[in-house]
Amino acid sequence: MSENAERVAQALEATIGADPVAGDWMEVTQERINDFADATLDHQFIHLDPERAAATPFGGTIAHGFLTLSLLVHLSASIKDETPDMTGLLMGVNYGANKIRFINPVPSGSNIRATATTMSVELKGNAVDHTRLMTVEIEGQEKPALVAEWISRLVFA
Repeated sequence: MSENAERVAQALEATIGADPVAGDWMEVTQERINDFADATLDHQFIHLDPERAAATPFGGTIAHGFLTLSLLVHLSASIKDETPDMTGLLMGVNYGANKIRFINPVPSGSNIRATATTMSVELKGNAVDHTRLMTVEIEGQEKPALVAEWISRLVFA
């Protein structure tokens, strides 16, 4: 067992139950939506065709749910929480998710940001599994776009 992993696990455990911390806003542009459609081969009209999408309950084009999910890495990087000293960290990887819900569509041109709060911490040898409740908010809307229980694995020397 790594002393560094044990120290970080204890520090992260102390944040369980703390208020969510928000990151910076970013715009979800139509260009980003189009690029994601090309990368994933998901060319459904609700994402790409403003005229047809305007006739739907969405009233215009919307981001793919999986685009919003994939932006969690970028969105979480701007969250300024009290990160413990990561001395000895070899790498951090996306380990998975316990639960993901797409609550509200993200209209093209909207600003979104993520909030995070620690749900659980598990020490696993030289690694720490850090599960956070991630909520992606849409500026000016009451309901969030996405709620996910996201697990990051931190591997230490």
